Amino acid sequence: MSGVKLTWKDDLVAALLAGFVMVVLVATVGDLGYARDEGFYFHAADSYRRWFELLFENPRAAFEPKAIDNAWRVNSEHPGLIKSLFALSNLFLQKKWHLFAMEGTSYRFPGIFLAGAGVALVHRWGTEARGRIAGLFAAIALFCMPRFFYQAHLACFDAPIVTMFLLATYCFWKAMREGGYRWPIATGLAFGLALDTKHNAWFLPILAVAFVALCLVRDRLTGGDMKETLPRGVGGIARLVRAEHPTLKRALAALGAMAVLGPLVMYALWPWIWRDTFARLAAYASFHLNHEYYNMEFLGRTYWTPPMPRLYAPVMTAATVPTITLALFALGLAVRSRERIQAFLRARAGKVARREGGETDLLWLMAIGISYGAWVLPKTPIFGGTKHWMQAYPFLALFAGAGVSWLVSVLRVELRRLKAANVRRFARGPAAAMALVPVLLAAPIAETAGSHPWGLSNYVPLVGGAKGAATLGLNRTFWGYTTGAVVDYLNREVPRGGTVYIHDTAWPSWDMLQKDGRLRKDIRAVGAVHEAEFALYHHEQHMQGQEYQAWVAYGTVQPAHVAGLQGTPVIWIYRRKGR
Repeated sequence: MSGVKLTWKDDLVAALLAGFVMVVLVATVGDLGYARDEGFYFHAADSYRRWFELLFENPRAAFEPKAIDNAWRVNSEHPGLIKSLFALSNLFLQKKWHLFAMEGTSYRFPGIFLAGAGVALVHRWGTEARGRIAGLFAAIALFCMPRFFYQAHLACFDAPIVTMFLLATYCFWKAMREGGYRWPIATGLAFGLALDTKHNAWFLPILAVAFVALCLVRDRLTGGDMKETLPRGVGGIARLVRAEHPTLKRALAALGAMAVLGPLVMYALWPWIWRDTFARLAAYASFHLNHEYYNMEFLGRTYWTPPMPRLYAPVMTAATVPTITLALFALGLAVRSRERIQAFLRARAGKVARREGGETDLLWLMAIGISYGAWVLPKTPIFGGTKHWMQAYPFLALFAGAGVSWLVSVLRVELRRLKAANVRRFARGPAAAMALVPVLLAAPIAETAGSHPWGLSNYVPLVGGAKGAATLGLNRTFWGYTTGAVVDYLNREVPRGGTVYIHDTAWPSWDMLQKDGRLRKDIRAVGAVHEAEFALYHHEQHMQGQEYQAWVAYGTVQPAHVAGLQGTPVIWIYRRKGR
């Protein structure tokens, strides 16, 4: 299961995959309501857009400290890169060139583009490291994870950080393999882009340093670059630097580029920190290190204060990632682990030279581990669901691709044996083994297609789908995005100038539905149940009081309209009697 040397054909396949992903996401984005966080980022992007407009018209005025602070203080608890892309996309693709039928799509397009780029990069890395079958399967398997598919539509940071984290890790892998200056520089630049995307990027230096340390230990144990000179104490570090061993030299180049170029890129692309840099960075870090706790239901209990359930991340992964993908991940990990253990034992015995491959497996496994690490701690908030560790999913898919590649190779051997034995029905031989790939992808494709537009309500058959998850007490929805699924009812039933209590939907998200023309502009949103003629209720365990208020205000416990996934109610609408 070795990789291949990439050719222009592989780059073409990657580009086609990226294009296909973007086409599918743009084609399905109109069915999806706007999440609460998107509403906040629309507001921030509009503020940034006005600054960019000023920058293009009057650069001197745009660089005035007051102009920068007024524009960029909006949503300053998050870095500026992705919101800048939202702003520029809206400015050029929508307001100037009118490329999209709905304005909301222009804000969402940068995330869609980066999701396509991430899928293409998974294909490239999987092909380069484990072969073309592995690369193709891994790319499609990532796209066909229902929660990733949902997040890939949004004007949020979660799909973008998946791609940026993957890009930085890939560049680091290339720097460690090939040396030179090009890939270390690329690593530093990619790390800077990740830093200016989301705080998940803080894990990257930990991953890189820990990986290098384990590689040095491995070299000493297996007779690699550092066997004779790896120091037993701190005093030997200077000798190692002077010795210029390949492993350490490449590691220092990559880590040095991350330390220097990463912060510079982040600083250059986030005008908010151009002044009072350290104070504002400290405020940014403090916001996330001391993040407030929001409610999230897990196994029938709502958590809003520590200790948080340690099993939340693994259980939610098993409940939301297609089971066949996780099984193939386990197979790929087992196959690669067996191969590396055998290679290690041979190297220890001095029988054969160490084969490349262990570094790739180790890096992928460590990327998964460090992505999940924080989410098994009892004080880490769980309010965001699977999106917080989603940067691990490309590496899960890459191991799954390795598992599929191994299965295909085994099947090819068996088919050759049967063909040699003149078994007539196997006359087509090893080529038939490729049929295994679409068979293994069928379930993830079907699950992902069936999840839309209820991505956060979707659960895999392992837990009984959406119905089984509701019975188990797993969170049915959050973010208020399912308002997009009931606009037809509202447009049909709400009288002209009528009022709707929008519950968990953010006000800018509601406004965007009206800007897009999906929701009648005369329908008025209100902030209290008793002030409205209709009331939305997005079901979450801790929000049941909102439903009780509708019962009292409207004199009924019967919803006028219910919508959901697989027969499981997710959002319902109460209607005042007489309307």
